Amino acid sequence: MDITIERIQADRSADLRLPNQPFRLCGRMVPRYDGHTWSHSVVWLPPGEQSEMTFPDEPYDFDRMAGEHLFVGAYCEGRCIGLAIYRHSWNKYLYLYDLKVCRDFRRCGVAGRLIEEGKALCREHGYLGIYTQGQDNNVAACLFYLHAGFVIGGLDTMVYRGTRQEGKSDILFYLTC
Repeated sequence: MDITIERIQADRSADLRLPNQPFRLCGRMVPRYDGHTWSHSVVWLPPGEQSEMTFPDEPYDFDRMAGEHLFVGAYCEGRCIGLAIYRHSWNKYLYLYDLKVCRDFRRCGVAGRLIEEGKALCREHGYLGIYTQGQDNNVAACLFYLHAGFVIGGLDTMVYRGTRQEGKSDILFYLTC
């Protein structure tokens, strides 16, 4: 399986519409901060309580987003199978706005390679690193970020108040490049 990582330009703008696919809800990551250091644990759900979730598809528009965003695609035999969207930020960290990999290609190193290209973008644009967020109930994503070298840098417990996703929190992850 030959997978290539490429920066997406206008000629491949349709690849930004890569559909979201389900991911497993199998527990919750619980971050802890002792005033100096972050740590975490995972509370796993029993198999009968696990479920799947799919984020709504985004109507990304290359022309509208191009100045503020950088796009990276993963390709297998010419087909887009993974996408990372990075957004320029006011701070010294490039924001990983979206990261997704088609279900059949998960756990094959694709997301890690998209992050590696993000590190190259950091160096080119003078950023110290990358930051992103993961929902505390998306354990696979949170564990991926930690495995990829990110560290927990914060917790937002208010972001979903008053929405259909109330009760969830966003964990902020930072990676120094």
